[in-house]
Amino acid sequence: MGSASRPLLSLLCFNLLISSTFSELCNPPDKKVLLQIKQAFNNPYVLTSWKTNTDCCTDWCCVTCDSTSHRINSLTITADNQLSGQIPPEVGDLPYLETLEFHKQPNVTGTIQPAIVNLKHLNFLGLSWLNLTGPIPDFVSKLKNLTSIDISFNQLSGSIPPSLSELPKLGGLRLDRNKLSGPLPYSFGNFPQRLYLFLSHNQLTGPIPTSFAHMDFGYIDLSRNKLEGDASVVFGSSKTTEIVDLSRNLLEFNLSKVVLPKSLTSLDLNHNKIFGGLPVELTKLNLQYLNVSYNRLCGQIPVGGKLQSFDYSNYFHNRCLCGSPLPSCK
Repeated sequence: MGSASRPLLSLLCFNLLISSTFSELCNPPDKKVLLQIKQAFNNPYVLTSWKTNTDCCTDWCCVTCDSTSHRINSLTITADNQLSGQIPPEVGDLPYLETLEFHKQPNVTGTIQPAIVNLKHLNFLGLSWLNLTGPIPDFVSKLKNLTSIDISFNQLSGSIPPSLSELPKLGGLRLDRNKLSGPLPYSFGNFPQRLYLFLSHNQLTGPIPTSFAHMDFGYIDLSRNKLEGDASVVFGSSKTTEIVDLSRNLLEFNLSKVVLPKSLTSLDLNHNKIFGGLPVELTKLNLQYLNVSYNRLCGQIPVGGKLQSFDYSNYFHNRCLCGSPLPSCK
C-alpha cells in the first residue's frame, strides 16, 4: 500500500470509530440499570436481547426510549411466566419511566418494591397476576402523575390506603382479586375526576361510604366482598356511570327508590338482600346486562325496553318478583 493512501485509511478508520461511538442512542446510566435488573431476575430468556454491545433504544425488547432525550420511559414485561424473584430496587433508578408493568409472572414474589416511589414521572403502574404479598404502601399516593394503577390478581392484604384518592390524575384503579380487608375508604368518594374502580374478590367489610353519592364512577365493581347496608349512593340521575357490579355482598336497600343514571348499560346485583321492586326507569335504559337474582324483590317486572330479553335466571330466587320472563303475576 502506498504511503499516500495511509492517511486516507487512517481517517476512514477514525470516522468509523467516531460513528460507532456516537451511534448508540441508549443512555449509559439507564443501560447499566437495565442490565442490573436483568441480572437480578437471573437473566431470563425474555431478556436475551439485552446485551452490552447492542442499543437498548433500538434492539432491546420490553423497553422504549423517549424520542428526544433517549431516556428509558417504558419497561413492560408481559410474556407469561418469564421472571422469578422479587422486583429489584434498581427499577427506581430509571427516573424517566412513565410505564412500569410486570404481568402474568406468578414467580415474582415479595412486597411492592419501595424504590418505585422514586419514579415521579410514572403514568401507569401495572403489577398484575404476580404473587405479591403484604400491604398496599402509602407511598403510591406520592406518584402524582399516575393515571392508572393495576395491582390486581395478587396476594396483597391489609386495608386500602385512603391516600390513593389524593392522586389528582388517576382515572383507573384495579385492586381486585387480592386479600384486602377492612372498610372502603370514605375518601374514595372524593377522587378529583371520574374513576373506573375495581375492588372485587376481596374481603372488604362494612357499608359503602355516603361520600360515594358525590363520586361519578364510570365503572364500579365491588362484587364478591362482604359489604353491607345501603348501596343507593352509587347511583344518581346526574352521574355518567355505565357499569355497576355489586353482586355477592350483604347489601340491603330499597331498589324502588333508587334513581338510575341514564348512561347505565350493565347492572349486576345478584346474591344480596335487596328489597322493593324494579324501577320503571329500567325500561328506558340501553341495558346490555341485568341480573337481580337471589334477592328479596317483589312486584311485577316492568314491561318494555330490554327487560323481557334477559333470561329468567337473571330474575329468579326473589321473594315475589313476577311477570315475563318469570311466571305471570297472580
